[in-house]
Amino acid sequence: MTNHTKQSSSVSLTIDNSLLPKDNKDRTMNCFTYAFMWIGDGMNLGNMTLGASLVVAGVATMNILQTFVATFIAILIISTIFVFNDRLGYRTGIPYVVQLRMSFGIKGAIISSLLRGIPAIVWYGFQSWIGATALNEIIKILSNGEFNQVFVCFLILQFFQIILSLYGFHAIKWVETLISVVILCALIYVFIIVLNNHQAIIIDKWVKPEGTWGLPFYGFIMMFLGNYAAIFLSAADYSRELKSGFSNRKRGLLYFLPIFIAYGFIITIGVMLASVTGNSNPVKAFAIVVDNAYITLVVSTFIVLGTIAVNIVANIIPPAYVITLLTKANYKLAVTITGLLAIASFPWILVQDTSAQGLGLFILIYSAFLGPIVAILLVEYYLLRRQQININALYDNKGQFAGYNPAAILAMLIGSAAAFYEVSLSWVVGFFVGGISYILLTKYAFKQSLFKKGTIFEKR
Repeated sequence: MTNHTKQSSSVSLTIDNSLLPKDNKDRTMNCFTYAFMWIGDGMNLGNMTLGASLVVAGVATMNILQTFVATFIAILIISTIFVFNDRLGYRTGIPYVVQLRMSFGIKGAIISSLLRGIPAIVWYGFQSWIGATALNEIIKILSNGEFNQVFVCFLILQFFQIILSLYGFHAIKWVETLISVVILCALIYVFIIVLNNHQAIIIDKWVKPEGTWGLPFYGFIMMFLGNYAAIFLSAADYSRELKSGFSNRKRGLLYFLPIFIAYGFIITIGVMLASVTGNSNPVKAFAIVVDNAYITLVVSTFIVLGTIAVNIVANIIPPAYVITLLTKANYKLAVTITGLLAIASFPWILVQDTSAQGLGLFILIYSAFLGPIVAILLVEYYLLRRQQININALYDNKGQFAGYNPAAILAMLIGSAAAFYEVSLSWVVGFFVGGISYILLTKYAFKQSLFKKGTIFEKR
């Protein structure tokens, strides 16, 4: 039986209201809008490129069966981690930055929350810059070539996304639903055209090949996990917006089915386009297979909508909560700061060829920390505390969770070091090493630590 104590007036509060536990009456999302949020997040050009990456020299390295088995396994793992890590946020209404205090402490949570927030801000700017280049193409076509200002489009797109994000999950509900429907219809159209005109090529290059169940198969699963690592780490930020009444199994389906629909469809089209054209760039592949004078306009619109969908879900809300935690700014100011910081990340430099290697290194560095952090959170809640946590204490600056937990910090660093040792399996390695290290450190080290209180290692 879980024990989640409610907020009381005795707690020492120095935190914005947006970070306090959410009651059911304040939650905005039902199963329909929650599902479409994940569909919208999955349907973007980057994920289509994931499917296209399976095609090498015009032939798929994995056949259609292997592709979907790998996809099924990856999304099953993702959904399982989601439903385990979202449970505390769903039951109590606390956000990710407060959930971190349970393991890392109030001061220690600052470090671990930044490891989620900073990469999200960088990706916010990067995704927006890609969207801005597409928006520039749209305006260029409509103005007959008279307009060509990517930076201006970038500022316009950022301003629009900041305005949307001011409304929080109220905006996400209708924006993600609308975008999901529009993109889904466009992709169905492309799917039908490609299948009707190039069925024989697709069968020959994707369905019939022997493929492999070896390293490429497992590597594809790892890419999936890496793609969602940051999102399911902050699962509480999303689940606290979902109306109460959903069992663990139902919430699992609310993750699995939308993600499988979005990814299954987007990857299928990515593989098909690459098989037919031999081009792994979805934008160029679109233009080749769809004989239409306005293809650039259609594709660019798809990119812009996908950019907005991904940023709202993955790259705006989580860092905004981090900024609120660090600066005590209210939510609306925090999302505005997030948008401005995304501009200050200079994404037009990140997309240059000369800095592509640096961007890749940046991704590897921050990803190595995500596996250990989620492992520590799961070990803490399920193994050490047996799902019993005093929520009041997480908000008390003078209580048990004040300061930082050295066991969690060390376990995160040990797990991350192990992740760097084997980059191709970094998330999995970091996850297991970080989790095991945390159990051992909590049990055998720092014997006077207040963080042992309430755990199975507390001295009775």
